[in-house]
Amino acid sequence: MESHPLVTEYLRLGLAFDRLEEGFVDAYTGDPALRREVLDAPAPQPRDLARRAAHLRAELPQAGLAPERAEFLDVHLRALECSGRKFAGDDIGFVDEVHAYFDVEIAPGDEADYREAHRRMDEVLAGDGPLAERMAAHRKADEIPPERLRVCVEAFSGALRELVRERYPLPDHEHVTYEVVGDKPWSGFNYYLGDYHSKVAINSDLKQHMANLPHLIAHEAYPGHHTEHCRKEAGLVAAGQAEQTLFLVNTPQCLMAEGLADLALHSIVGPDWGRWAQEIYADLGLRFDGERAQRLSAASSDLLGVRQDAALLLHDNRRDETEVAEFLQRWNLTTPERARQSLRFLSSPLWRAYISTYVEGYRLLGAYLDRAADAGERAERFGRLLDEPLTPGAVRAM
Repeated sequence: MESHPLVTEYLRLGLAFDRLEEGFVDAYTGDPALRREVLDAPAPQPRDLARRAAHLRAELPQAGLAPERAEFLDVHLRALECSGRKFAGDDIGFVDEVHAYFDVEIAPGDEADYREAHRRMDEVLAGDGPLAERMAAHRKADEIPPERLRVCVEAFSGALRELVRERYPLPDHEHVTYEVVGDKPWSGFNYYLGDYHSKVAINSDLKQHMANLPHLIAHEAYPGHHTEHCRKEAGLVAAGQAEQTLFLVNTPQCLMAEGLADLALHSIVGPDWGRWAQEIYADLGLRFDGERAQRLSAASSDLLGVRQDAALLLHDNRRDETEVAEFLQRWNLTTPERARQSLRFLSSPLWRAYISTYVEGYRLLGAYLDRAADAGERAERFGRLLDEPLTPGAVRAM
């Protein structure tokens, strides 16, 4: 099916950004000839790309596209205009940058909330010594033996896949391939390859923990990124919405996808995810206190904004990295190594604003799901997030 001319130009524009920064195109499953055309063209200039994004955005009202498609393209073209200006060297404030990319307003969190989270965590991890030391000991005991990681990954992937396929049907031949990698600024990453196949990379530089692994697999695969890509390819792309063949970094797509993925485990398993995971670990011969993991997760939930605050300190307040690392260690009760890993992510030119997708995406979509009257409606709302071309503005208006 031939795409709308403006949509084709949007795809051409988005693909060109990968010439400026490899990795800007997170996934593309559209016409390979168009990608070859972009790759064979002269190297693009950032300022020209910014102007092209603004021009296409001005043409949208007369394009004759359905309102939800026009809204989707509008906020994504605004994001691309900002990216073009950033690549061209414009000085754009961090808060304004995040707003242009992700269609959300951000502000510093309240340290009183972080202190209250620590108080509740202290109750869960009762004992002697500073809370940070008890948290470190807890995380150490929660580590998955490296030689058991692959079998754990496969067990949770299989269990979650079965649950997802019952509630949100997927094509029979969809599948996920897992691999372990190193030297990356993230803990896990989904590479959607098209035709209902994803490659999920898990970072070996970071210790993987029993409490986190079910969330990681749900986030990257079932019912998170892989499931969303599959459902949108089978639905929106098959119906002719070619703009959904392209997934770009630093656009509202990312905020929607990360918010959905961070809510994925609770959405498919429910609030007793810890007890569910405990049974799977027991079958693998590993001891895991699921009830305690649930309590600790709930207690630490108000620390969600710490990493975004760290980004604001680094980029908005111009604090040095040592001070920002200390801030992360203090409030996230993390090790110096983990703090440095977070700083690597926050300092990356491509990824520096991305932390807001997790923080604000979780808040926005979590509030949307929490407004459901019951579990059935919540499942339906999560299905809408999987299937529809929603934007942050559309969710706010619901």
